[in-house]
Amino acid sequence: MSIDLMLFSGSLLQKQAVSEIILCNKITEQYVLTLTEQQAIELVETRSYTLKNTGRIEFGGGVIDKIIKTFCNSPYISQYNYAETIHELIEIFYYYKNETLDLMSDDELIKFMKSCFDGKCQGSLDMLKWRELEKMAFGIRCGYDRAYEEIDNEELEGEDG
Repeated sequence: MSIDLMLFSGSLLQKQAVSEIILCNKITEQYVLTLTEQQAIELVETRSYTLKNTGRIEFGGGVIDKIIKTFCNSPYISQYNYAETIHELIEIFYYYKNETLDLMSDDELIKFMKSCFDGKCQGSLDMLKWRELEKMAFGIRCGYDRAYEEIDNEELEGEDG
């Protein structure tokens, strides 16, 4: 495939991803959340940048729309922090896809992220990333039987490394 054709097809994929994000506004409007076309472009750029930095390759539309649709009803997201929160959730998602050795499906990881974000983390992205997801990923890497909530902090503190 020539360089020109690869750039053209990449551009088409990006335009499709932006369109999918904008379509999410039909769902998120009921929660008084909307993204502009520029914000959608920036989210696609965040995904591309994060995929490159995590050494991942993604085929198809990706997970941005899944993250948006799952998190839009969170009581901790408002129009004020909406775009920024989605940017961070995209980065967190791909980081933990690697950290969990791809043993969780995209949907399972997003569901777990949402449950923790709205629950134990009370909207804190730092607590989500550095406490709940880190604990869950450690458990998966250690071979726990995907009982994510069963792993408590005391058990983890007793482990070396």
